[in-house]
Amino acid sequence: MSISVELNNNVDDAVPVSVFRVPTGGGRSDRDVWSSRHSKFYYGCSNASKKFAKADAITRPNRYLMIATSGGLNQQRTGITDAVVAARILNATLVVPKLDQKSFWKDASNFTEIFDVDLFISFLSKDVKIIKQLPKKVGGKALTPYTMRVPRKCNERCYQNRVLPVLLKRHAVQLTKFDYRLANKLETDLQKLRCRVNYHALKFTDAIAEMGKKLVHRMRMRSKHYIALHLRFEPDMLAFSGCYFGGGEKERKRLGAIRRRWKTLHTSNPDRERRNGKCPLTPEEVGLMLRALGYGSDIHIYVASGEVYGGEDTLAPLKALFPNFYSKDTIASKEELEPFSSFSSRMAALDFIVCDESDVFVTNNNGNMARILAGRRRYFGHKPTIRPNAKKLYRLFLNQGNMTWEAFASRARTYQRGFMGEPNEMRPGRGGFHENPSSCVCEDSEAKAKRDSGAHKNGKGDSATRKDGAAIDDQNANDELDWSDPDDEEGQDGPLDKGLFNVTGLDYDILTSEDPELEEMLSD
Repeated sequence: MSISVELNNNVDDAVPVSVFRVPTGGGRSDRDVWSSRHSKFYYGCSNASKKFAKADAITRPNRYLMIATSGGLNQQRTGITDAVVAARILNATLVVPKLDQKSFWKDASNFTEIFDVDLFISFLSKDVKIIKQLPKKVGGKALTPYTMRVPRKCNERCYQNRVLPVLLKRHAVQLTKFDYRLANKLETDLQKLRCRVNYHALKFTDAIAEMGKKLVHRMRMRSKHYIALHLRFEPDMLAFSGCYFGGGEKERKRLGAIRRRWKTLHTSNPDRERRNGKCPLTPEEVGLMLRALGYGSDIHIYVASGEVYGGEDTLAPLKALFPNFYSKDTIASKEELEPFSSFSSRMAALDFIVCDESDVFVTNNNGNMARILAGRRRYFGHKPTIRPNAKKLYRLFLNQGNMTWEAFASRARTYQRGFMGEPNEMRPGRGGFHENPSSCVCEDSEAKAKRDSGAHKNGKGDSATRKDGAAIDDQNANDELDWSDPDDEEGQDGPLDKGLFNVTGLDYDILTSEDPELEEMLSD
């Protein structure tokens, strides 16, 4: 669905037409568009409790855990994080994880070429013993790792029942395709360990970090604030979604041909998918949503994206709304990007840094990069993270020709409540832990008490918020389910699973291990 819009410097002078004119300014807003309303009452907290024993006390000799990660950069990041926790559960020494070099992404980089391995080992030394290579011998005998796979969302008991007996017998175990192989819900100290790995120990190499800082600096030189947009409007993504974007028979044939590469993809109902919020917004729709939320045409936008479906023609309406439009290719020279450009993970790492440092992050789908960044931004101060409420916005875009811009913008703002990265938008335990690390986000009760006492003293109760400070929007209450990832830990002690892959936000349940390329392509 495409929306024709007209830009006008003064919306009041616009001649009434069937399609509204979009003002260049962001208009009045009831909030600070660059910060989260209640962020100052929350902070990241991932220190271990006093009862969490040091690695030296719990690591058993001759137990070595190896991990082979899977997917793109961000999916592998979840595997690395969970690998440390798995080693802790098994009282084992972790060998620095192997990165996936054979997937759809075709990146031959190893761990040390992406991440600072020495920091990784030293920062976690009190939690888990980590070594760079597996010893060749144990007790005079050659050490050959036993290769196996655990089910997705395997909990502590699952690891102790399935992996530990093999580890005791063989001394070294390699777990393959290690992505989402650890339960969402664990005891608090293990969850906090996850956070120490993901938010403190896992840093990019100096070369990647320095180039990322340059890109961020160049965005900051252009403007005090900037938005980072993870567009995810690539042909493969759209083909898989089964959605239709108004491109006529040519579009149906092109996306249909891509879909036929994967035999397990069923024929979808595009209207139903869009009605249920399963389709990404078009670049134009993203632009209209942002303008309605109060971002004017002077805002600078950094776009992290691969090949955009339809190319410049598709991007043109978004660029018309936001002319200050950049990517790493436009703010860095070919020579600067040359050390990274042949490696998809290193290029993805640069985008990750710029998105992470942005004042506002906008995600157009809920893949691994979006979820990890949402979690990081919660942990490091609840910087705004906007997720389109696609189910509600679909109806709005469908009927936009019958309303004024003011009415459209008002409804868009209403529909986006609960999707703006405010604290406690998601209840603790809901969603994947990497997206909602609730065990590692603490409340500053003293600051909050002062705020509440001041409000009561002045008779200013906040009827628009819950007791926990989150915005209430009854009409959006059910939409949280679209983004959640309920933990299903049944059958973890039974037969190994069949490799079903469930990614929140889009209907990925149909994926099986017979479609590894599709699974990996969608992973970031």
